[in-house]
Amino acid sequence: MKKAVQRMCIGCSEKKDKKELIRVVINKNSEIALDKTGKLEGRGAYICDNEECLDKAIKSKKLERLFEIKIEQEIYDNVRDMMNDKKNKVSSEEIKSIGGDVNG
Repeated sequence: MKKAVQRMCIGCSEKKDKKELIRVVINKNSEIALDKTGKLEGRGAYICDNEECLDKAIKSKKLERLFEIKIEQEIYDNVRDMMNDKKNKVSSEEIKSIGGDVNG
């Protein structure tokens, strides 16, 4: 059995499975993107899927130091939106499974 790949969160510095984290990547052209697939080319940084870690990373300017570039607020907003989208998706899936159990 394959061992899960671990990465460290830039917010809380805890090591977690790569799949549990959100990857932010910077490419050769200094363009920053959210890497939903984990396969985009460039230098990546990982953050837990919670707003506390994001807030810590913003406050400590961890991404800016890692990527050696000024990070626009829009990038942080996009990460926050992605976190909220995941929560909403999980909630609706939980509701579906609960509904499925009740009906049948």
